[in-house]
Amino acid sequence: MNASKHTTTSIDWPAGFERTDPNRRTKNRNFEATLAQTTKDLATEMDRLDPEEWRASIGNSHTKTNTLPRHNANPDDPGFVLRWTKDGQQFAVACDRYSRLRDNAREVYLWVHETRMRGNRAVVTGESEFAAARLPSGDGETVVAGPPPHEVLDVAPDAPDGVVNAAYREKTKEMHPDHGGSDAAFKRLQNAKEAMLDE
Repeated sequence: MNASKHTTTSIDWPAGFERTDPNRRTKNRNFEATLAQTTKDLATEMDRLDPEEWRASIGNSHTKTNTLPRHNANPDDPGFVLRWTKDGQQFAVACDRYSRLRDNAREVYLWVHETRMRGNRAVVTGESEFAAARLPSGDGETVVAGPPPHEVLDVAPDAPDGVVNAAYREKTKEMHPDHGGSDAAFKRLQNAKEAMLDE
């Protein structure tokens, strides 16, 4: 196994990733898998992904040597972060939407599994299926690399402010986390709108 041997007492939440307000966390009744099953599935998934290194981070030190949580881990902060390096690029997926560590870890596992499986499809895309999880290079306040702002909003590069705002409102309906979108996708949408309006 390629997991680095790193244990931490506070969660290594990626910079720039929004946190869920603890009062807005919910119970997830859709997952039947235990935390032990989820960590086993995650370890298998990371072996299949074959990164140079990977590690998990939770809000306490109740972790195994592979950095995944022990089956009885119950940290005050239920958030779960998975980081890995592949082909020299760093990636991270994080979830803290749910009130239990088990559910946040399961959500991360399912995202990684489903995303990896997309790579098995006979389609050609502009970027790796994991592009959404790629972290910025360098240590500045850079935004994760992605498509230009006008492509995120599906508008012309020189679209007027009214068109940008209308496109933003329309995209919010599908990308907002309250409507099933991810925090990262919604943040990209917000950044795109701000970049277009600043220009």
